[in-house]
Amino acid sequence: MGEADQGRVAVEGLVKHFGSVKAVDGVSLAAESGEFLALLGPSGSGKSTILMCIAGFETPDAGRITISDRDVTSVLPQRRNLGMVFQRYTLFPHMSVLDNIAFPLKMRGVGRAEREAQAREALATVRLADYGARMPAQLSGGQQQRVALARAIVYRPPVLLMDEPLSALDKALREEMQLEIKHLQRELGVTVVFVTHDQTEALTMADRIAVLDHGRLCQVGTPRELYEAPRDPFVARFIGETNMIDGRAAADAAVGSRVGIRLVGDTVVEATAMAPLTRDAAVVIAVRPERLVVSADSGGPVSGRVREAIYAGVATTYVLELATGATLRMRSATGANALDLPADGAVSLSWAAEDARAFAAEGA
Repeated sequence: MGEADQGRVAVEGLVKHFGSVKAVDGVSLAAESGEFLALLGPSGSGKSTILMCIAGFETPDAGRITISDRDVTSVLPQRRNLGMVFQRYTLFPHMSVLDNIAFPLKMRGVGRAEREAQAREALATVRLADYGARMPAQLSGGQQQRVALARAIVYRPPVLLMDEPLSALDKALREEMQLEIKHLQRELGVTVVFVTHDQTEALTMADRIAVLDHGRLCQVGTPRELYEAPRDPFVARFIGETNMIDGRAAADAAVGSRVGIRLVGDTVVEATAMAPLTRDAAVVIAVRPERLVVSADSGGPVSGRVREAIYAGVATTYVLELATGATLRMRSATGANALDLPADGAVSLSWAAEDARAFAAEGA
């Protein structure tokens, strides 16, 4: 095994049923050594089931799982050399913080003096060096999660699995812990597979994100790739906020080419084709709110009216109703050059073709 394979996690053709429900449907993906990979999707997308199969707590119906280039598909969980952090902290309430962290080492037969030294080192790593004598009930939620993290890394596993570990924390603490976990992962060089349904959390923490829906893998890419170049309408809707506009292709188009899209009447706009399109095929255009160009007149290619302005400090979101009846959102940064659109005022909209992505409509 090469050093580059140490800590690499791969699933190949993974399938898992629960009764008649196919929770995971032929998923293949890999977390490279030292990478932070997020499994992102709504409830029921299969992300936690994939993680439980990697951990060994679920047995796949088909497929193969390798860790550090070793086939572990049928290996017991305790023999996979993984660290695990759950949504619930699962600390032993009758043990001190130090004993909680040292417990995995005790189970591995490490002597008392050595395991306490390693536990203190792990505590220092998560910035709780002075908390070893406390009991879990004496800690805040964020401190308990740090202890759970220290317990997972105390024996320095090459892979750390995390199942929505921050969902029980309040917003401010969750955002703080996101950065702490990412910095710790980089410091240790450990491979992390992280399950979340929170797109902002995935965008903040992950090197790459695997987007799942109904047990299927939709797309894997960096946060920027998924936001800027979603490959299907689900990813476009799920990663960040986007406007979805119905239309019909004005001509045949190959993937990646610029294509005219007819809206209502004679209005034609341009977008980048994300699938092969045929003339008159039903399509949906995805455009991010911040990529819309809006002016306070009705002379542009697409006309509409301002229905609402939502001020949120750093930006104002305008809710626009098009002449077609569609409702779009446009976002403008506040400041000296900010837009100031009048309520119920007429506006015209446009966008660059490279900022709009045309997908074949579902069922088309």
